[in-house]
Amino acid sequence: PTDGLFIAIGHNPNTEMFKGHLSMDNEGYLEVNPNKTEYATQCDKAGIFAAGDVIDKVYRQAITSAGTGCMAALDAEKYLESLS
Repeated sequence: PTDGLFIAIGHNPNTEMFKGHLSMDNEGYLEVNPNKTEYATQCDKAGIFAAGDVIDKVYRQAITSAGTGCMAALDAEKYLESLS
């Protein structure tokens, strides 16, 4: 079990491990909210949220990771509350 996972911040999305499991564009960035759900950071699988350099091909740096990380945490909290 784990409470969370943070791999790294970089200029190339470190998403190889998700290939074939989560939707991504042709550059390897994870696609979030592809089904236009209420969760802006949700991937194409329910309950999977992404943030930072794996979704942002423009800024890719720490501040983006911090901001979208907070968004993903709030989305995950709302999602978990909806399950009860």
